[in-house]
Amino acid sequence: MILELINGPEDIKKLSSEELDILRQEIRNFLIGKISATGGHLASNLGVVELTMALFLTFDLPKDKIIWDVGHQSYTHKILSGRKDSFDELRQYGGISGFPKRKESPCDAFNTGHSSTSISAGLGIAQARDVLKEDYYVVSVIGDGALTGGMAYEALNNAARMKRNFIIVLNDNNMSISENVGGMSKYLNGIRTGDGYLDLKKYVTGVLSRIPVVGESLIEQISRTKNGIKQLLIPGMLFENMGITYLGPVDGHNIPALRRALREAKKLNHAVLLHVITQKGKGYVPAEKNPSRFHGVEPFDISTGKPKREKKYPSYTDVFSKTICQLAKEDPRIVAVTAAMPDGTGLKRFSRLYPRRFFDVGIAEEHAVTSAAGMAAGGLKPVVAVYSSFLQRGYDQILHDVCIQNLPVVLAVDRAGLVGSDGETHQGIFDLSYLSSIPNMSVFAPKNMWELMDGLKFAFAYEGPFAVRYPRGEAYRGLKEFRTPVEYGKGEMLYEEQDIALLAVGSMVSTGEHVREKLKAEGWNCTLANGRFVKPVDYELVDRLAARHWLIVTMEENVLQGGYGLAVTRYIHEHYPQVKVMNIAIPDGYVEHGNVSLLRKGLGIDSDSVLWRMKEEYLEERRQDDEWKRLPR
Repeated sequence: MILELINGPEDIKKLSSEELDILRQEIRNFLIGKISATGGHLASNLGVVELTMALFLTFDLPKDKIIWDVGHQSYTHKILSGRKDSFDELRQYGGISGFPKRKESPCDAFNTGHSSTSISAGLGIAQARDVLKEDYYVVSVIGDGALTGGMAYEALNNAARMKRNFIIVLNDNNMSISENVGGMSKYLNGIRTGDGYLDLKKYVTGVLSRIPVVGESLIEQISRTKNGIKQLLIPGMLFENMGITYLGPVDGHNIPALRRALREAKKLNHAVLLHVITQKGKGYVPAEKNPSRFHGVEPFDISTGKPKREKKYPSYTDVFSKTICQLAKEDPRIVAVTAAMPDGTGLKRFSRLYPRRFFDVGIAEEHAVTSAAGMAAGGLKPVVAVYSSFLQRGYDQILHDVCIQNLPVVLAVDRAGLVGSDGETHQGIFDLSYLSSIPNMSVFAPKNMWELMDGLKFAFAYEGPFAVRYPRGEAYRGLKEFRTPVEYGKGEMLYEEQDIALLAVGSMVSTGEHVREKLKAEGWNCTLANGRFVKPVDYELVDRLAARHWLIVTMEENVLQGGYGLAVTRYIHEHYPQVKVMNIAIPDGYVEHGNVSLLRKGLGIDSDSVLWRMKEEYLEERRQDDEWKRLPR
């Protein structure tokens, strides 16, 4: 196998054209085989095999710097830079990341994970190069979907001022995760398929080919000019008008053509954008037919493309999807907003049922939030469905545009808490802290699927900003018998005893249920309460617990700093100094990739770890207390 010869970034340069042709197919087979076993991002990586090979053939890594936007298409980059032997542990606990990581390899120039950042990061690296008078190339690779993000335009605006080489590669596959939307998508589509350009090129090529002796030579010479025939037809394109030289479009699966274009780009002493056309999912028929479904996949059967583990029960996203459609049927003012994630957030069905009330704004979370605020100001009832870690990008808009005006915008915060294999950039472990910091915001964390339904119904009836926060994966179906009607700012008592109280929110209520069972088996009395509202905290419930318990344990799947537990702790210390408090939360830091169960154990928030910590800090000492032994049990 040619792939076995690749153990570092220079090895690909030793191959012949025939060997390169074999290598690209071997890489695709390798990716399909490995990702079918571990899960990961498949379609995006299959689409950039030749582009990545051309970059490695043209540039000298790690001296030259390649910055991948988002980074979910960096698997071939990892293979060519010498990490193919680590792919059995891709995205696994302790294994290599599914995104570029500087600590993983010197060939990873910048950590990525969120969209629309690569031009800004690359521009910064190029400016550092120039200030320090160093000599290397900087290449930022960005997808057409990422160009819907406002940060990309801010970076392009500044890149136009560059006086030394800076290369932007636009990987255009007409997709982000779902199909692209908006003006930029239409603009690029016009470049891809413009009849005038294609007809002119065909005509000119036909005329020249009939010229004896020199005709073929002229055709080849024209095709190699920096802008080609397209520049004759479209001299005032968007990028050119900004001051950035435009090259392309180039077939992103033609390695020789890519190498020629990249060599041309290297010659320019300013910013240049190379437009590359690729096919997402190329080389694997199921991914070519359905690139959205194969964007991020669980382990699957290669022959059919179907997941190896069939879903038995609905996920929280499924529950949200069904509920929001039911509510929209009853209230025509309900509208839904997504930032390029109709499938991932469960709004695909809503978009089919209510197309005039559905708005996909592209990868633009800031715009999603503020446009929803405008809709609310205009009399609608908008819901913004978004992943927790992506909502971080809209913090300023939540604060200024939604909450200062106290507008009734519902935030459906999906993938809250630990999400697993995508790592630090995707763990939703900060939302309770940043949302709770904003005046007028209410935050609700349901314990199971039924409480999510009830919470959403309450959210749309509430006249103010309201966030409903729920985790990734299968919806919890336990504790069904406890379905106290939702009342603003009120928690829910599940099991009431004395001595020890577990006060949990969201996904940690089920963990608290398991901790309670283990405590009861060891002879302890234990209360379990569902906080429900993270903001406002139900301090009347805390009063009730403090009156009958010597230890209160708060439980949340969020960082400790600024979270639910510290708010409860502060109140108890001020009003009940005799009551001990223990906080179960995620330590202050970023959480690496890995299986969620392993991460929970490593972070000390699974039921066994909680029980062990309670024993270490409080319970064993309490058992040995003579006065405690004499108390009636």
